[in-house]
Amino acid sequence: MVLNGRTPDSVERAIQRLRQEFPEAKVDGVACDAATAEGAREAFSRVPQVDILVNNLGIFEMKAFADITDADWTRYFEVNVMSGVRFSRHYSAGMREQGWGRILFVSSDAALRVPRDMIHYAMTKTAQLTLARGLAIDLAGTGVTVNAILPGPTRTEYVRERLQARAEQMGGTAEEAEAELIRFQRPTSLIRRISSTEEIANLAVYLCSPRSSSTTGSTVRVEGGTIDTIL
Repeated sequence: MVLNGRTPDSVERAIQRLRQEFPEAKVDGVACDAATAEGAREAFSRVPQVDILVNNLGIFEMKAFADITDADWTRYFEVNVMSGVRFSRHYSAGMREQGWGRILFVSSDAALRVPRDMIHYAMTKTAQLTLARGLAIDLAGTGVTVNAILPGPTRTEYVRERLQARAEQMGGTAEEAEAELIRFQRPTSLIRRISSTEEIANLAVYLCSPRSSSTTGSTVRVEGGTIDTIL
């Protein structure tokens, strides 16, 4: 397994956390900015080939549409979409040649349930669905599958920090801040809470395993029912 991060310190911390939980795991790391072409080339030189690629690099922010500049649009497309394009283009060649591989795009429920204050982010998440489907078609019959998953609000480290800050602002608890977030930002949630990172990872692990060999070109939801359609 190879982990990527922008700084050596962040990569090393992630490696150590993984080794503490799984002492027998074989883990390496590459510190580079995967959002840039230069960073991608650095990753490719360090790790020429992989069997499984998870494109989970992404940025987001809340901003009114009128305030989103041309530079913002370009930056979001470059980071959230082109990073996956570059890594998939490079690593899919080796997967095709060996007759097996897994490519997974971590999209978002925002791809289908567009927030009015995150339109630029949602655009990139929808683009990932098209990219995953198109690449799956290109790799048809090769033994390589390509899919996308749609998480909803997830209890990442950043989200936990935001919830705690909101709790302090409102003079309540993090649990109350989470309930407020669900009530006003994801009222269609069927689980009525934020998903854990483990719940998202469980689906990712399945789609990257040999057991998912008949699932490709698909968009698979793990958003707690926030998308209010049956398709």
